Amino acid sequence: MQQIEFDTKWTMVVDIDKCSGCGSCMVSCQAENNIAPMEDGSNKLKTLTWMLVYELNNGKEFPERESAYLPRPCMQCGNPACVPVCPVVATTKDEEGGIVSQIYPRCIGCRYCMAACPYHARYFGWFDPIWPEGMEKALSPKTSTRPRGVVEKCNFCHTRLMDARARARAEGMDPNKLPDGWYKPACLESCPTGAISFGDSKNPEHKVHDLIKDKNAFRILESIGMDPQVYYISRRDWVREQSDNHLPKDKH
Repeated sequence: MQQIEFDTKWTMVVDIDKCSGCGSCMVSCQAENNIAPMEDGSNKLKTLTWMLVYELNNGKEFPERESAYLPRPCMQCGNPACVPVCPVVATTKDEEGGIVSQIYPRCIGCRYCMAACPYHARYFGWFDPIWPEGMEKALSPKTSTRPRGVVEKCNFCHTRLMDARARARAEGMDPNKLPDGWYKPACLESCPTGAISFGDSKNPEHKVHDLIKDKNAFRILESIGMDPQVYYISRRDWVREQSDNHLPKDKH
């Protein structure tokens, strides 16, 4: 699959050292994208969590023990392994900005994309979504609900991108050249510590343009060539190594 270069590259940067692991990004993602609560949230094989926070630790005992939290959305890879394996073109990467789409009506639930994703960022809907009585009245009106039997994943709150582009058109601006801050995923808005930044990493006027060049910035499993559009920052060596599955013999 030939990689497409877009003029805009929507990019998320997570400062792991600022993340407290509170999970507000996970909750806001569930609410924004109409993800129903699970009957058994402890069954990680059948739950849906587009944004998942992993706990890391340095493996040492108290008082040297340190912990960190790594929020993991879909990486929106430049070379997405999920796209070429889909037999019905239900997932594509062809829209300006580089967000990997998921077209639910086309999905046949074969789960090839889930097997191909090295980040385990895709989820299969084992159950029809059911909300507690009354909660269905608070669903996000712009996000479609999904039936069981299809694959779901983070799309950087794509409906918010559509809203930002509509606002730009209304104000006579280029919808593909959004100012910094016009398009924010729900997880960013709910983060109480400001750990998440988002924007066009190809635009020098956007904050993430400089953040991805930070000396402590890295991408998960960068060595396998997926070219993810999610970056992380940590000033701690063990966090960077653990996040990228470093082996003791690997060079830094």
